Amino acid sequence: MTGYKSDKSMYYPFLLYSEKIEHRPVFAGLAGDPYIADLSPASPLLNGIDMRDQQAFQRILEAAMGDTYSWGFSSYLEHRDTLLGDCPQMVEEKRFIHLGLDVIVPLGTPLHAPLDAVVAACDYEAGEGNYGGWVLLKHDSSYFEPFYSLYGHLRRDRLPAIGKTVAAGTAFAQIGDFHENGNWFHHTHIQVITQKGLDQGYLSKGYCTIADLGQINDLCPSPIPLFIR
Repeated sequence: MTGYKSDKSMYYPFLLYSEKIEHRPVFAGLAGDPYIADLSPASPLLNGIDMRDQQAFQRILEAAMGDTYSWGFSSYLEHRDTLLGDCPQMVEEKRFIHLGLDVIVPLGTPLHAPLDAVVAACDYEAGEGNYGGWVLLKHDSSYFEPFYSLYGHLRRDRLPAIGKTVAAGTAFAQIGDFHENGNWFHHTHIQVITQKGLDQGYLSKGYCTIADLGQINDLCPSPIPLFIR
């Protein structure tokens, strides 16, 4: 194209403000204010409960949300020492700081690609406290540096094929149930990972240490700008 110039100088999250980039909500039709689920050690939601009994915790969340809230989230960079206290690897490595945005929506809710993407990887991670079904989307364009978005706790039999092209706004997965989502409450973990972060193993790290925080914006920057209602 005459006069066309590729510009890879834009990078996440600034590319989201470009009129050249189509940016769509991960979840369609979210209405009303979100419920803020505090999962930090001081949270009353965690008082006196067995965090591995996620069906009981789901009932606690639903009671707290009541008829007022139809969706909610828990925070990026939230400290979760209590929540992860029975996870030996997390305790040993002191990785208690959440690198994703947990979006709480009903079981089976479809997820949509926030930007044009290719399915870079997807799989099922078995085991208590793990991701269950997960998808890694790669976002690349002539307008910005490539980066990735990760989605965990998904329905196992609705995962897309690796290499599939997914247009912005197109559904690609669904929220999974306890038996297929790592035994967690109904939600997805949304994490942004740069190429540098992927190279350093953050595909398999949903939490970091306090010592990691100084460089975390270069590895797993906030997913909040990517998620829009």
